[in-house]
Amino acid sequence: MATKRDFYDVLGVPKNASDEEIKKAYRKMAMKHHPDRNQGDADKGAEAKFKEAKEAYEMLSDAAKRAAYDQYGHAGVDPNMRGGAGGPGAEGFGGFAEAFGDIFGDVFGGRGGRGQGGGRQVFRGSDLSYAMEVTLEEAAAGKEAQIRIPSWDGCETCHGSGAKPGTQAKTCTGCNGAGVVQMRQGFFSVQQTCPTCRGTGKIIPEPCTVCQGQGKVKKQKTLEVKIPVGIDDGMRIRSAGNGEPGTNGGPPGDLYIEIRLKKHDIFERDGDDLHCVVPISFTRAALGGEIEVPTLAGKAAIDIPEGTQAGKQFRLRGKGVKGVRSSYPGDLYCHVSVETPVKLSEHQRKLLRELDDSLRKGGAKHSPGENSWSDKLRGLFGG
Repeated sequence: MATKRDFYDVLGVPKNASDEEIKKAYRKMAMKHHPDRNQGDADKGAEAKFKEAKEAYEMLSDAAKRAAYDQYGHAGVDPNMRGGAGGPGAEGFGGFAEAFGDIFGDVFGGRGGRGQGGGRQVFRGSDLSYAMEVTLEEAAAGKEAQIRIPSWDGCETCHGSGAKPGTQAKTCTGCNGAGVVQMRQGFFSVQQTCPTCRGTGKIIPEPCTVCQGQGKVKKQKTLEVKIPVGIDDGMRIRSAGNGEPGTNGGPPGDLYIEIRLKKHDIFERDGDDLHCVVPISFTRAALGGEIEVPTLAGKAAIDIPEGTQAGKQFRLRGKGVKGVRSSYPGDLYCHVSVETPVKLSEHQRKLLRELDDSLRKGGAKHSPGENSWSDKLRGLFGG
C-alpha cells in the first residue's frame, strides 16, 4: 500500500497556513482535478488527485483533526471521523461544496443565500439610488435635507397575505413549500430556487387586486439626510436599510444618495481648491492697485502689481473648501483676465493713439513680450 503524502504538501501550503489559505489552495486544486473537468483515459489520474486533495482539505479544515495530524501525523487521524459516507456522490460533494458554497449561493440561491435548514429562501432587498443636487455653498458648509423615497407598507386589503379576500395561498406543489428544489449538475447535487413559486413556498391562485399578490403596497416616505461638510461631486452617502424590502423576511437593501454639484456662477471646484476668473481693466493691469475678489466666506482683497499680464494667477491660502477627509481647507486661485475696452468715444480713441505712439517711442521696455515675439518671427522667416 502506497504511503500517503503529507496533507500540507498535497495542497501546497506551509504548516502555518491560515484556514483561508488552505481553503483557497483546495479550491484551486479541486477546480483543476475535478472528474467532470477531466474525462477520458488520459486524465484518469485526475480523480485520484481530486480525492487526495479533498481528504487533505477535510482534515486540515477541521481544527481538531488538524491538531491531531500536526502532533501525530497520519496515525493521529481516525478515518472513521471522516465525512463522506453515502457513495461516490456524497464523498465527492462534502468538502468541495463547503469550499465553494459562496459560489453556488450566488449562482443557484440568488443574493441573500439559502434558507436555514432547507426552508424557504430569503433574499436581501435591492439597493436604491437617489441623485441629490447641492450648491457649492451647501457642499462646503454641509446641510440637513429632507428627501422623498419609496417605501412599502403591508396591504390593508389582504393583510399582507397577497391573496384576494376570502381566498388563501396554497403550498407550492413544485417544492412542497420548501422554496427550493434539488438540481443535479453532473457530479453535484445543489439546491435551486423553485421556479414555480420563486422561493416563497406558496402559490396564490387569486392575487389581491390592490397589491397584485405582493402583500405590500408602494408609498412614499420622508427621510432626513445629513450632508457632511466638504462633500464633493460624485460622492455617495449610504443610508442603511432604506432600500427595497427583502423577500421572505430577508433584510432590506440600502439607499445610496449620490451627490451632484451644481455649476457655480463664479467658482469652479477642483478637489479642495477653488478657481475663479477675475476681469480687470487694462489700465488697472498697467498701473496696478488693490481689487476686491469674492470668496465663499465673503469678500477679500488682492494687490495687483504694476504691469500685471493676462493669465496671472493669485493664490489666497485657506479660502477653498475643507474636504470630507481633509484637515485643512484648500486654496482659492484667482486668474486675472485683462479686459480690452469697447465702445470707445472719439476722444478716447485719440488718447489711446497718443498713448500707443508714446509707448512705441519707448521701445521694447514697454512691451517686452511683443518685441520678443517679433524677433522670433523675423528669425523664422528671415526678415
